[in-house]
Amino acid sequence: MQEIPPNYATLFVATCNALNLARPQRLFYANQEPYDAREYQRKVGWLGERVRMLNADVLAVQEVWDDTALKEAIAASGLRYDSVAVPGAESTPPAQGAQGTPRVGIVTRLKVEALRSFVDFPEDISVDVPELGRHVRFERPPLLAQLRMKHGQAVNVLTVHLKSKRPKFLIDAAGQPLENRDDPKIAARASLRSLLMRAAEAAALRCIVIDLLHENRVPLVVMGDFNDHPHSVTTQLVAATSDAFYDKAARDVALFNAYEMQGESALKKDVAYSHIHQGHPEVLDQIFVSEEFAVGSRRAIGDVRRVDYFNDHLHEGRDRTRTDHGLVRALLRVRMG
Repeated sequence: MQEIPPNYATLFVATCNALNLARPQRLFYANQEPYDAREYQRKVGWLGERVRMLNADVLAVQEVWDDTALKEAIAASGLRYDSVAVPGAESTPPAQGAQGTPRVGIVTRLKVEALRSFVDFPEDISVDVPELGRHVRFERPPLLAQLRMKHGQAVNVLTVHLKSKRPKFLIDAAGQPLENRDDPKIAARASLRSLLMRAAEAAALRCIVIDLLHENRVPLVVMGDFNDHPHSVTTQLVAATSDAFYDKAARDVALFNAYEMQGESALKKDVAYSHIHQGHPEVLDQIFVSEEFAVGSRRAIGDVRRVDYFNDHLHEGRDRTRTDHGLVRALLRVRMG
């Protein structure tokens, strides 16, 4: 009797750092001019074109100051999405959008069963940062979306944006510098502050991932701006992929880089980067999946077919009406029945 091949449902997931997406005339950082009406329309239109190109079922978005701006960008795409949410950046009056730092959001066609922002670190993860005190919460809270596909499969998606490598110089309440930023020793200490903060956020995110995966068969996708490359200490602190190579039991709570898991190896390209820093390409924006999408795992219910990077605009000159990050999209498959 001939074996019937499995039937698959497809799921496109993507991530986009929108680079300070805010309403026109809205001051988001004290040292940056607000967008005027023309700039805003250019930015919303450009993002709309990228959203249409990605055509993702689930889109993770970072650096959103106002959810109304994101909703306009989605509308400009001409695509229909049932849910556009950016907790903490609500900007329909009387709400005034995100304050102090932008937030992350989720855009999806899938049924949303629950949304949760993680603001505070789990217990025992906080660290002391020089001159800043105890670091106990995320600067940009990760957002968990509990989703359900049309055929009934549950999927958890976690949108993240970790602390950048940019030196954390001391400032006063008005945003004025308290340190000599031209002093290389002070700059080194400021970079240490950033590293400690990002490492603490990575450890806290790791605890969240463990809680979501341990003895739980709901597949997890973690995507966003990790602000470091896939094999860095902080990224691997979140993923713990290396543990899974020599300990199969560790796969239960490990994450796997979707780019490295894709099945069609001929489609892998050397242009897989999402940011350019001082002329050097690097991968900051990433998609990780749980073992349910890892071929060869006894718990696999699907796979990663391919991962695409959209980064041509990074060579067109810096323009804040676009973004300084590439967009990343993965095509996942889930077995039906």
